[in-house]
Amino acid sequence: MKIGIEGQRLFRVKKHGMDMVALELIRNLQQIDTVNEYFIFVKPDEDKGCLSETPNFHIIELEGGPYPTWEQYALPKAAAKYGCDLLHCTSNTAPVYGKIPLVVTLHDIIYLESVAILKKGGTWYQKFGNMYRRFVVPRVVSKSKKIITVSYFERDRIRNFFGFPQSDNRLVAIYNGVSTHFKPVTDQNELERVRQKYSLPSQYAFFLGNTDPKKNTRGVLQAFAQFLKESDIPLKLVMLDYEKSALTALLQEIGAPHLLDHIHLTGYVVNTDLPSIYAQAAIFLYPSLRESFGIPMLEAMRCGVPVITSNTSSMPEVSGGAALIIDPFKPEEITAAMKQILSDEMLRKELITKGLSQSDKFSWRAMAEEVLKLYHTIA
Repeated sequence: MKIGIEGQRLFRVKKHGMDMVALELIRNLQQIDTVNEYFIFVKPDEDKGCLSETPNFHIIELEGGPYPTWEQYALPKAAAKYGCDLLHCTSNTAPVYGKIPLVVTLHDIIYLESVAILKKGGTWYQKFGNMYRRFVVPRVVSKSKKIITVSYFERDRIRNFFGFPQSDNRLVAIYNGVSTHFKPVTDQNELERVRQKYSLPSQYAFFLGNTDPKKNTRGVLQAFAQFLKESDIPLKLVMLDYEKSALTALLQEIGAPHLLDHIHLTGYVVNTDLPSIYAQAAIFLYPSLRESFGIPMLEAMRCGVPVITSNTSSMPEVSGGAALIIDPFKPEEITAAMKQILSDEMLRKELITKGLSQSDKFSWRAMAEEVLKLYHTIA
């Protein structure tokens, strides 16, 4: 069987969540499948070393202009040229037209939901991406042979939104994994190297916030401001890849410009440096408003960090009782949870132990094995 996999953004330097999921899927398929032939379709970019060819895995670099034209025209044309028996598109969208059987990983349908809180804010690029997805996804869902999503919560959400009958077996939940380099870091030299590279403070809470409204950056900043008022612990807030100008504007909006002195922005962090940042954090904050899975929670747990997360969407399912659960719409609950973890050593140790156990239940190899079985059902 000839299998095409869309990995448009795999070679870009600054990879994000869906890029890493696609990359781990391909790497693990390379380890378990030496029989089928694969064609990995990517856009040319700088990080070519992240993925190597093997005898039955071929990397095809495709020009084709911006994201929509690359996906709608260049990708299906190339898949047909190489005689693919199926095409797996890994990041929510796919070609609307084409005769090749289609598998789509539909990570979430947040951009289709009428949740007012999630419509506010976001960059122009995020808004354009949401418009494109709103147009493409319903059409792709109707024609796909299989639709993979990443949690049972999201599976039910998609089923209800599109009105799938219970007898329709096209929609399948397959959990994401955690990369093997996420683990407790005991090498003091490595910890110090990362601390100096990113100028990390001595004691900090770690938050992967960005400008996407669902990440609840506003709520976290409000909670952190209240924490500093109520506690004498000299805690900083470490945030990744967030523009200082955007942060300053948001702090002005919430009436806490002074908070800038207590926040450390690292800029973009190489994925292999993340374990040492997690490992040195006092707490990992993940109080999102809406997630389809939540890989960073598991990464933090695997690195031995207590996690605070939300009582909404997939987060209780994935955290599995190994995190402190709060209402993300109530910043005061985030503040209270931070104080609780930092003052209760027994609770802290319990969360770390449970987190290590829970995160061990998820692996990229298991995910790849399930996806490979799904490919064969189509063949």
